[in-house]
Amino acid sequence: METLLSPFHTKTLHQQNLFFDTPDSALAARRAVLRIRFFQHGAVSSCVLSLKAKAVLVDGVSRVEEDEEELDPVTGRECADNPLKLGSLSKSRLLRRCREEYGVTGEMGFVGLGGFNNVREVYEWRGLKLEVDETDYGFGVCYEVECESEEPERVKAELEAFLKENGIEYKYSEMSKFATFRSGKLPYLQGLPS
Repeated sequence: METLLSPFHTKTLHQQNLFFDTPDSALAARRAVLRIRFFQHGAVSSCVLSLKAKAVLVDGVSRVEEDEEELDPVTGRECADNPLKLGSLSKSRLLRRCREEYGVTGEMGFVGLGGFNNVREVYEWRGLKLEVDETDYGFGVCYEVECESEEPERVKAELEAFLKENGIEYKYSEMSKFATFRSGKLPYLQGLPS
């Protein structure tokens, strides 16, 4: 697939994704997760704090509420090394949401859940921004195509046609990357490891 899309390649991002919750899983109990993502694009590095909630995955199309804010990479690393520091980010709009919407109090603190790494290849293809992720979970590698769109069903049909025309086997996602990470098992493609 990457060979076919190579004329449309715009950038490569190296990502580290780390996840956090309270010791009693207050966020997970309400179908939410807090993530710190570190990006490396050439010599430029950045960090984003995300709160993802209310994920629904139907026939390979994911809909999730995602709220993000930039985080200084040095502060992000400090929080990754000591998740209790997340509670001290008093100016963070997302941590305020964790307190107000999810009942996460300062006494609860945060714990690290671990994470995984991605190499994300970004393509501008037929007016769409495609992101092809190679995700290394530590227990195996999996590939996924992502495309944010206001018309997910149309994009899904267009991608399916492209994959079929080019003889590329695929399978709809049955769970998010985070759920795959937490399960400790890779999804399978027609009985074979994908």
